[in-house]
Amino acid sequence: MDQRHIRAEDTFSHKRCLAWFREYTNPDEDTLGPDGMEKFCEDIGVEPENVVMLVLAYKMGATQMGFFSQYEWLKGLTELECDSAVKMQSKLDYLKSILNDPNVFKSIYRYSYDFAKDSDQRSMDINTAKAMLQLLLGKHWPLYPQFAQFLDQSKYKVINKDQWCNILEFSRTINNDLTNYDIDGAWPVMLDEFVEWLRSIRTCSSTTSS
Repeated sequence: MDQRHIRAEDTFSHKRCLAWFREYTNPDEDTLGPDGMEKFCEDIGVEPENVVMLVLAYKMGATQMGFFSQYEWLKGLTELECDSAVKMQSKLDYLKSILNDPNVFKSIYRYSYDFAKDSDQRSMDINTAKAMLQLLLGKHWPLYPQFAQFLDQSKYKVINKDQWCNILEFSRTINNDLTNYDIDGAWPVMLDEFVEWLRSIRTCSSTTSS
């Protein structure tokens, strides 16, 4: 294609990207907050709870859920070459597709822990953890419904980073029938307890159905 025929709006503009950011912030602010986030999601046609928003935050290197700083916005959207809602919409399928790469998924999964927990807390509260696990593993891990049920009836009020990372590892490596789970392995106690709980439930249901 002849370079001279490329329209100006087709090429990425740093200035236009910044002007777009300004649509969601007050003039004296350099952070897009929850209200702006809602409007931004509306403009690109994505629910705030959609996993695509998490991938976008990861691309920006955003440090706090519900907020994008001007620096984060420009960093992420320059890389994606997006300076308008229309361009952003054309990238949504791409953002969703990178979750299919196991290594990228692992990076996003680990990133989401620090992103979603309160910045002044060392651990993630259990309700936030369940929402994030549902978002990231709900559709891919057959044992997720049982794990969520286990958390509901457990004593756990928070999840630490080691537990968080091991839940992903467990979901990827342990068979649904738990036959390859080594109780003496280096799994966190939480997962030992989950396995014990699930096995006892399965034993009960098999004896009542027989």
